[in-house]
Formats: sequence, C-alpha cells, structure tokens
Amino acid sequence: MSYQLTQKLFFPPVSDAEEDGCVAIGGDLSPERLMLAYNSGIFPWYNDDEPIMWYSPNPRFVLLPDKLYVSRSMRSVLRKEEFKVTYNEDFEEVINSCKQMQRVGQDGTWITQEMVDAYIELHKLGYAQSVEVWKENELVGGMYGIHLGAIYCGESMFSKVSNASKVGLIRFIEKFKEEGGQLYDCQAYTDHMSSMGAELIDRNEFLKYLDAVKK
Repeated sequence: MSYQLTQKLFFPPVSDAEEDGCVAIGGDLSPERLMLAYNSGIFPWYNDDEPIMWYSPNPRFVLLPDKLYVSRSMRSVLRKEEFKVTYNEDFEEVINSCKQMQRVGQDGTWITQEMVDAYIELHKLGYAQSVEVWKENELVGGMYGIHLGAIYCGESMFSKVSNASKVGLIRFIEKFKEEGGQLYDCQAYTDHMSSMGAELIDRNEFLKYLDAVKK
C-alpha cells in the first residue's frame, strides 16, 4: 500500500514508490506541498473520483534541450510565422483549455477543478508558468508547468489547430535553453513527446538533475 499522507508536510523517499510510481496518497494541493513534491521528483496525478495520488515514475520521461528534434515540416511551419508565442500572458485560459481538451482514448481529463485552482495559485506565486500560442489574435494552443530554475516540469498542453502546441513547445525549449535550462520533465511517456526527442532515463539520474538545481 502507498504511504497515506497526513497534514504533516512530508513525502516518503521516491525509492519507496510502488511499481507504477505511486509514492503516496492523500494530503492536499497547498502551494507548500506541491512545491515540496516537485522538488522531490514527485507530481500529483489522479481523477475526480479518486483521492490525491502522488507519483514518481521509474524510468522518467524527459527532454534534454540539446536533443530537441524539429522535423523538416515543422521547420517550414516555423518559417511561415503564422503563430505568435507569448509567455505568462493568460495562464488561466491555458490551464482551462488543457482541462477541456478532448483527447483520443480518454473519456475525460485528469485536470480536476481542484488542480486548476491550485496551479493558478502557484502561478500567482511565480512557480507555475504558461506558454501561449496565438493565431490571428486567437489562443489556439499552449502549455503550462512548474519552473524549477534549470528544470521545467511540463504538466499539460493543448492545441486547437494543427501544429500549435508543437510551435509553443519548440519556441519555449529554445528560450529555456538560452536561459540555462537543462531538462524538460515530461513525466510519463507519450508518442508525441518521443517524436520530438524526449527519452526515458533512470529516476536516479533525474534526481541528480534536481539535486543540482537545489545547490
């Protein structure tokens, strides 16, 4: 059984996680607990009808900025400059669009209203950040995540038109790399991120990146 959290601000070592990566159950989504989680290599992931569940999968799915893959077709899209990319201009609309996005093979979303409210609070505190993608002054794509200095923990992205989220990700990674970013945390495997250069690494290697950020 996974560790049952109490009101105490604490997480067990991620080495104690179950095979599926579940570290603990319960607790709350306070800014203090969320930031302790991210700084420990843990993130919340659960559905509306479940208690809060905290994960640290092994292996971990990450994108190293130097390994970002931009296909020839995407380079052509970028050259056309049909999209405008901004940062932290409309966090609430981005996270709500991610929540509402219909995804293939999924009946609903894991982004509960409780999570929306919690991450909006983290955004106000400067921890949660968003990327917006615009086309003709309409928000057509974007993503949000937690910024830990040289590590960015990507939470979710959405796209209302073809290539919008890819453009946002590429431009963000370029900017992130210029600012000294070392690792984009994708958390769990997806074909989409794999096609853009993301790879699986051992959890201990991921934790070394986290430890370096703290120093």
